[in-house]
Amino acid sequence: MPLNHYVTLGRSGLRVSPFCLGAMTFGSDWGWGSSPEDSARIIDRYLDLGGNFIDTANVYTKGHSEKIIGDHFKDSPAKRNRTVIATKFFGTMLDGDPNSGGAGRKALIAACEQSLRRLHSDYIDLYWMHCWDVHTPIEETLRALDDLVAAGKVRYIGFSDTPAWKVMQAQMTAMFRGWTTLIALQLEYSLLQRTIEGELIPLALEHGLGVTPWSPLKAGALSGKYTRANAGHVQAGRGAWTTSALNDRAYDVIDALAKIAREAGSTPARVALSWVQNRPGVASTIIGARTLEQLEDNLAALDLRLQPQQTAKLDELTAPQLNFPFDFVKGAAGFSSSGTVINGVSAPANPLAPKSEKDRF
Repeated sequence: MPLNHYVTLGRSGLRVSPFCLGAMTFGSDWGWGSSPEDSARIIDRYLDLGGNFIDTANVYTKGHSEKIIGDHFKDSPAKRNRTVIATKFFGTMLDGDPNSGGAGRKALIAACEQSLRRLHSDYIDLYWMHCWDVHTPIEETLRALDDLVAAGKVRYIGFSDTPAWKVMQAQMTAMFRGWTTLIALQLEYSLLQRTIEGELIPLALEHGLGVTPWSPLKAGALSGKYTRANAGHVQAGRGAWTTSALNDRAYDVIDALAKIAREAGSTPARVALSWVQNRPGVASTIIGARTLEQLEDNLAALDLRLQPQQTAKLDELTAPQLNFPFDFVKGAAGFSSSGTVINGVSAPANPLAPKSEKDRF
């Protein structure tokens, strides 16, 4: 699948590339990342290959990520208009100021204005709530976002890192009040983090929300760079973000990725990315790159098609333990429809169920 085989994001008309260019690595203000010059080269290469979707946040590299993107596009209005730029609000930009972050109206509108300034843009294509703000009524957040859409400063909205029940409350509130509704969810999703399959993925599938996974390589842990053989000897650029994910279970997954990569003539990173991109509900996976070489390697995952047995192996190896009542519902077929097949699902015979009319009271 080429990068320019676009998909619509959720139940909207917004067309985006199947891989989104994540810009958290733009700027070295956190001690790692790409220089503005290297970031510009990465952007241009991504766009040249047909990509059109860039994701950042107000807090990434202290705002430098947004500025790098804005500086790159400010003298090319046509190129800016062809690109879908997403950014986020919620993260604080000033210690000690309680209204510098969160999802209240004051903080949200100020964050939007500052992002527009750094991006040198009149509008944001997709504005994400970076995380659920437990201190702010969701109605306040949604109405402020609707006002920004009405003012032409935001085109579409989505939520990141928010519980499924709160997403559903927000979407129903917006629908019934005639406010702008969500089109997408940005969620952590990888072979090492699959718990969104319990509630959030089914929610997205049921209500037409596009899923854009972040950290599909688990902060580089699944890149193939870290193995059992070199454990403790290879320094992770992102420090604890990466090393905290490396344990015996992770190394089992890494071993499996390496084996599948050899079979497919590919790399562990591409295998891990291909697995995520082809999961139910996923629209556009966010990939990060500090170098052009990393970008090229990651984008090649779009051309990789895993064999069913390879996917099954990864599925089995990384099966998550999900919250109640996931397993109860999954095993309830025999409880509700003993000895039948419904929508292709076979229900085993229930030994406690009546076998005939005459067995019933």
